[in-house]
Amino acid sequence: MRNVRSQRFVSRLTRDTLALIMAGGRGSRLMHLTEWRAKPSVPFGGKFRIIDFPLSNCINSGIRRIGVLTQYKAHSLIKHIQRGWGMFRGDFGEFVELLPAQQRIETSWYSGTADAVYQNIDIIRNHDPDYVLILAGDHVYKMDYGAMLACHVDNEADITVGCIEVPLNQAHGFGIMGIDEHHRITSFEEKPLHPQPMPGAPDKALCSMGIYIFNKDFLIEQLIKDADDTKSEHDFGKNIIPSLISKYRANAYIFRDPISGKLGYWRDVGTIDAFWEANLELIGVTPELNLYDEEWPIWTHQEQIPPAKFIFDDEERRGMAIDSMVSGGCIISGAMVKHSLLFSNVVVESYSQITDSVVLPDVSVGEHCKIHKAIIDKNCQIPPRTVIGFNPEEDRKRFHVSEGGVVLVTPEMLGQKIHHVR
Repeated sequence: MRNVRSQRFVSRLTRDTLALIMAGGRGSRLMHLTEWRAKPSVPFGGKFRIIDFPLSNCINSGIRRIGVLTQYKAHSLIKHIQRGWGMFRGDFGEFVELLPAQQRIETSWYSGTADAVYQNIDIIRNHDPDYVLILAGDHVYKMDYGAMLACHVDNEADITVGCIEVPLNQAHGFGIMGIDEHHRITSFEEKPLHPQPMPGAPDKALCSMGIYIFNKDFLIEQLIKDADDTKSEHDFGKNIIPSLISKYRANAYIFRDPISGKLGYWRDVGTIDAFWEANLELIGVTPELNLYDEEWPIWTHQEQIPPAKFIFDDEERRGMAIDSMVSGGCIISGAMVKHSLLFSNVVVESYSQITDSVVLPDVSVGEHCKIHKAIIDKNCQIPPRTVIGFNPEEDRKRFHVSEGGVVLVTPEMLGQKIHHVR
């Protein structure tokens, strides 16, 4: 009976929660991938977009009141949400609302994460939730927010911060927390040059996942206080959370797999190398991120496209894919794809080879091309006999080459002006 009561308790908590997904960021470290789209709108995993992961987590956790805060170049993001996330019933109190920067309170755009929520404070009041779950819209992970909500309530916390252990040498790009034996937050520093290691684990740091749970009235009180502070940057990580930890009950929730107890899968795909690596991880026999999990599906806009097709079986012209993921609508026409991930509607013509690469939707690769360790952006038309990824010096003349040697190719780099600006 205890398990049944616990499940009902979490279900009630999630029904009384409003989720706000911060999806307005540019994601400048992704370079040209975010030149014409916001980071949460970047394709990921063969058929999804990054925003689909926090949205799916909400639905699978039983949270069906969701606001998506948009700002930077949001057209493709808005179009994706309208097409793929319109299944909610308003008469049941379910919704995914788009909340663009619209100067509702201030005569300015969103100037920080806290300011973005503050400028929608009237909407929060109107929905009148017990709890507000604030999520970053640009991370890839699967997480049951119900368990975190239960922890928040059990500890009678004012704010709970989702966190994860990260290798110390990679932690400088995150908010770093210090905690006591009861997981009470004792310190919080946003993106320090020299991160503080965890007690007993000198090679790791405890990092914020950009996930916060607030009691609604407490959140509104703190947002108004922060808005009145002329010295504040109006950011949760830089301003609000550090100001709370000495005066209020701020707890850390360490994200772990509920079955194994191991640290949960969470990726900040904020750089070209991280994006490339996280996509290719999915090709593994048993990847940490299981996209085939029927109990925790990732939802998205489903295009009506035909199955993938592999044609020609001649000795020098055989359509084949080895150790790869190939999405619907792809045609591998007498070409070889190896250890690569192809998104929807990719065409690879005869005698071409693609290895260790991520190819985004609607790409066409001409005959006799050789592509290695590359990310090919959506809508690229690769001319015949193009060679990418074999000569870094030549690649840098035309494309972007990351610190890890991944070559990013966009239509503009190929001279294909698909975004006409006068």
